[in-house]
Amino acid sequence: MRGILTLLTLLATSGLAYADTVVATRNIRANVIITAQDLKLVPSDLPGGFQLPEDVVGQEARVVLYAGRPILVKDIGPPALVERNQIVTLAYVSGPLTIQAEGRSLGRAGIGDRVRVLNLSSRTTVTGSVLADGTVSVSQSH
Repeated sequence: MRGILTLLTLLATSGLAYADTVVATRNIRANVIITAQDLKLVPSDLPGGFQLPEDVVGQEARVVLYAGRPILVKDIGPPALVERNQIVTLAYVSGPLTIQAEGRSLGRAGIGDRVRVLNLSSRTTVTGSVLADGTVSVSQSH
């Protein structure tokens, strides 16, 4: 007990600050939406990790998250709005001109993510960003 008190006193007087880090309470498969029950806080100061569970709840696991391991920023993202092989609307906007076409998504993506899409009319593959309504916005290549 005396050793623990000495260690705590040393940490308190050393000026080092420790924060909590969010970890998974169970193994979470990729593509699963994370809930509050999936998370807990542990004392740690991990760069690239989350300190607040509310920053993680509602996000989608991009990789398998293992129980007891910290959840890193690169491990999660917004839930997918577009699934692989889903028919989506492609939108190209340039000033007052808007062109829309149907396309087939070649991957999964959430809001703001980039995804490749096969334009069903021209049979060409384009890359665009997913908008909040599931439309894929394609900009002009430079």
